[in-house]
Amino acid sequence: METNYGSLIDRIKALTIDSVVIMALGLITAISFSQFENIPDYIRGVAFVFVFLLYDPIFTSLFGGTIGHLLIGLRVKRDKDHSKKIIFPAAILRFIIKIFLGLISLLTVTGNKKNKSIHDSVVSSVVIKL
Repeated sequence: METNYGSLIDRIKALTIDSVVIMALGLITAISFSQFENIPDYIRGVAFVFVFLLYDPIFTSLFGGTIGHLLIGLRVKRDKDHSKKIIFPAAILRFIIKIFLGLISLLTVTGNKKNKSIHDSVVSSVVIKL
């Protein structure tokens, strides 16, 4: 059976959905915090870290992809064993590289037969189209 790898267009669709999800989570958090008089700074910090920094790694390691991935039918798997999700530390590293390289990493998807981006290559992951 041939494996279908996530295309650049599918990944852009997933990224667009995730951008909306993150904005919505940020807005919901801000509105929720505005309902209380004194929210400690560390609580605000934890919320920021979760919404903007841990959303992608947590969803990718636990569910095999972000909400955008899941809705588009993509899954992030280990390159050597497509039945396994990547582990949390690999998901964090993948996210950090994705953030720092941005569009450059995304555009490298079209340069190889498995449609792997730079951040996928570094952590030995692959994006599968279901």
